[in-house]
Amino acid sequence: MVLDLAEFHPYVYYATKYPFSKSQASNNRICYTSSLYLISEGRGTIQTGGRTYETEAGSLVFIPAGQLHHWVADSQEPMVHICCYFDWSYIARRVDFTDPSRICFDVNTLTPSLIGPQFPYSLPEHVKVEKLQIWMDFFEKFYTDNCYTNEKTYIRNLRIQSSFQQFIEFFLTFALKEEHIPNLRMSKLLDRLDQDLVLGNLQSLETYYSELGISRGYFFDLFKQVTGVSPTQYVIQFRINRAKEDLLYTNLNITEIAEKHGFSSIHYFSKLFRKIYGQSPREYREEKNVRPYH
Repeated sequence: MVLDLAEFHPYVYYATKYPFSKSQASNNRICYTSSLYLISEGRGTIQTGGRTYETEAGSLVFIPAGQLHHWVADSQEPMVHICCYFDWSYIARRVDFTDPSRICFDVNTLTPSLIGPQFPYSLPEHVKVEKLQIWMDFFEKFYTDNCYTNEKTYIRNLRIQSSFQQFIEFFLTFALKEEHIPNLRMSKLLDRLDQDLVLGNLQSLETYYSELGISRGYFFDLFKQVTGVSPTQYVIQFRINRAKEDLLYTNLNITEIAEKHGFSSIHYFSKLFRKIYGQSPREYREEKNVRPYH
């Protein structure tokens, strides 16, 4: 099952530090979840998919859910794993397994339907990271026991998941090729643009691209690459979506709604609304006929 990015919501079940003994081997195994291993010290090898990688301090290994792999520690300097087991979106296995990071050591007992989703883009199996301590610090923030969340641990789990999602953003920025991820500066700009729109404090487009230090033409190209629409269309869609909520759930008349959301006239508002939804604001309101809550 390949992840639909609309369902992307990384969730870690188990994260820990695991020291190997000299020459210790983990038999051929298949994790139901995806897994990441950071080698903090020592040496070893990882075999997976017919490939063998020599690992050492700073090695980062990613194994997709359902992929057979085999670890062997060095006979003199055994490796230490800082590792985590996670899905790209939450998978409920509580009924089937007693612990969330279930590993299968016998392919004949594997339950394929419980294997977690695959990330839609290729991720490197083995890379070397710099500034090892930064990566170690990230992992330490979401260390957790190999237990399901319950009513006593759910608040702590919120903090753990928050820290893990920050780490996944860091990992994907590091691991993915640039064409697969939005420009990070543009992401920050979109956060500000959304905030300005909500607060009714929209600046000129020149203000935004000047702050990025890029030309108007490049800004428009980059904006469309990240969002799929032009900056002007983005602002219009944002305001139309907000206006739609008022059509459905308030007693404001259409002129008041148009003014509230920054449209120069009810005619202009109706024209844009029809272009997006295929009907006028009045027709949309009458068709939905939702009871106002304001």
